[in-house]
Amino acid sequence: MEKTLYIDIILPLPLNSLFTYSVPKGLEQEAESGCRVLVPFGKSKLTVGLIVRSHDRKPDFNVKDIERVLDKEPVVTQGQLKLWQWVAEYYMSPIGDVFNAALPAGLKSEDGYRAKTETYVTLPENLRHEQSLHVAFGILKRALAQQKTFATYLNMSHWDTIVGDCPDEKIVEVTKDELMNEAHATAGVMRQLFEKKFLVTYEKEVGRLNRGGEPHLDNIKTLSEAQQEAYNQILFQFLKKKVVLLRGVTSSGKTEIYIHLIKQALERHEQVLYLLPEIALTVQIRQRLQRVFGDRLGIYHSKYSDAERVEIWKKQLSPTPYDVILGARSAVLLPFNNLGLVIIDEEHETSFKQQDPAPRYHARSVAIMLAQQFGAKTLLGSATPSAESWNNAETGKYGLVELDQRFKGIELPEIKVVDVKDMQRRKMMYGPISPLLLETMQQALAEGEQVILFQNRRGFAPMIECRVCGWVPKCENCDVSLTLHKNMNLLTCHYCGYTYPVPKQCPNCESDDIRPYGYGTEKIEEKIMELFPCVPVARMDLDTTRSRNAYERIINDFSAGRTKILIGTQMISKGLDFDHVRVVGILNADSMLNIPDFRAYEHAFTMMSQVAGRAGRKGKRGLVILQTKDVEQPVIRQVVDNNWRDFYSLMLAERSLFHYPPFYRLIYVYLKHKDEDRVDTAALEMGGRLRQWFGARVLGPDKPSVSKVRTLFIRKIMLKLETGIDIRKVHQCLHAAQQQMEQDKRYTSLQIYYDVDPS
Repeated sequence: MEKTLYIDIILPLPLNSLFTYSVPKGLEQEAESGCRVLVPFGKSKLTVGLIVRSHDRKPDFNVKDIERVLDKEPVVTQGQLKLWQWVAEYYMSPIGDVFNAALPAGLKSEDGYRAKTETYVTLPENLRHEQSLHVAFGILKRALAQQKTFATYLNMSHWDTIVGDCPDEKIVEVTKDELMNEAHATAGVMRQLFEKKFLVTYEKEVGRLNRGGEPHLDNIKTLSEAQQEAYNQILFQFLKKKVVLLRGVTSSGKTEIYIHLIKQALERHEQVLYLLPEIALTVQIRQRLQRVFGDRLGIYHSKYSDAERVEIWKKQLSPTPYDVILGARSAVLLPFNNLGLVIIDEEHETSFKQQDPAPRYHARSVAIMLAQQFGAKTLLGSATPSAESWNNAETGKYGLVELDQRFKGIELPEIKVVDVKDMQRRKMMYGPISPLLLETMQQALAEGEQVILFQNRRGFAPMIECRVCGWVPKCENCDVSLTLHKNMNLLTCHYCGYTYPVPKQCPNCESDDIRPYGYGTEKIEEKIMELFPCVPVARMDLDTTRSRNAYERIINDFSAGRTKILIGTQMISKGLDFDHVRVVGILNADSMLNIPDFRAYEHAFTMMSQVAGRAGRKGKRGLVILQTKDVEQPVIRQVVDNNWRDFYSLMLAERSLFHYPPFYRLIYVYLKHKDEDRVDTAALEMGGRLRQWFGARVLGPDKPSVSKVRTLFIRKIMLKLETGIDIRKVHQCLHAAQQQMEQDKRYTSLQIYYDVDPS
């Protein structure tokens, strides 16, 4: 009698266990590990699962047959399955969540993938002439908002030059969202322009696989003496260590060293993974890499359409995969077959840590594990390494190479500190701009140079406030104040995304004196446009970069000098390379320092040092104006003096004293419930259970700084664990405590999850 074949599969659900199904006769040869199958789940639902293994052991429960096998060849390699299992175990995340995060949506659907489209704007045929445009402006002279939006489109698309003095200029395609952001146009203004046929829309599929042309290795630049020395040291360190840290000051030319290392890996017929923390960074780095490696380079990140991500995934499984993958965090989960080198640029960045949804993995740690699977080398690069990486390098766990000289010997920027508290007391501030910053901006612009302004808060204002009774509108679903987005005339919750109309009267005292409080990037943009009405200004934050093209347009326009002032959040602080930035303004250093987190000073130091490094990268020395209300803060002086050794020494001594990473490991245990009393009781019980095993290593429970999100109340328990502790036993205890809680009928809808190694 023939034995029935059974398969264990992963389902894209937040579940830890594998599910067993039987394979009907005739499908046994197709049911291979790594292939997708369509299976019944629940009463009537069909779900796509992934085969992990097959066997002939009949389970002691009724087993359903699979419907069919969806793949002729595996879509997930055995190495990937092994890495997924490590991620699930280490980060205490259900394997189903890892599967869900790793695979593009098109590979988790029975129907495959559909191409994603975006709405683009263009001129109708009858307006593509100079005379027609003059007529159009005449008609719009009484509708100023429509006229401004129309003019903004012509400028962004270059139609104004094509029908004028520069007929050889190329059209730049502009999305509807980009135009609305750039022109500060409302939906009503856009609708009027479409109805009157001044603009028309069309849909376009987003994304294409890289067709960057033939590789041109002759485009690789010769390394300077300092770069060559660092390159040689890295190769020497790789003989002894699998992981090497390159600490190179901003603008020292780390990217050129990476390119030489990639070339050497390709000569050995090995693949390379190049990770960046921000999608924005891929724009400039991609252009530099494509000039050298052409169509051997593939790009993978979340702004690419799902269709394109599926195509890249399948190409990586094909006989001719990309040799170099450039991408953000999710690229570490792609399939590789011969990985030889992993480069993690700006390795200190918190963007490498996935927060929500699960799995809450750190791409740096996962990339190092991925490299170990292949016996590959890992290079970590940063001007301001994370505390963990620096400690690993100092203690000899990692190799260390230092590059302390900027390319071509250009000096680090001069940093001047402005006491904003004193300026405000003397009523000398121009909104968020100090007199010194305004003066240096005017001088730089007059000399044809550019300015970057850094404010790590998007929106128009962090909140609005009634000036009579002090009422502040808060989100109904979350424990946070609402951010004003003036362009959309809406109050928005940045946690759940819910929007509210801006009230005309205070509901508490009926006063109509409701004003914005504080400054976001949108409000700073408005102020700068008042101060410099004739200067082109751009803003780069989450609101202006929702479409894939927006990153490229903003960065390319600034690189080409079409915009002179760039205002942005932390997106602009990392790794971007602009030739003509003379002045950088850090508008509010205190907002980074006054955060209730043990990493606040580390993040503030790295962010201020990084954004300062955008100034004076070519030509004359740059100038940074650092505005703060607390000029005596030691970290401010350390940034000004570039005294990173003193900063790391003091920080690590403090971390050791108070049992924080890198000397101790942290695990945060979060509990969520819609009833506040219930979650309080559950947190106290969970804390008590954990203390039976871990004693004083358990802190809390307490309320996190944001204690309610999406109608669920949150409590947090912290575990501080010695680095030598058996982490498997720790995880077993945590799972046991969770199971005990889940068996209690009072906590049937309680959510418990973990953040291992929080950033």
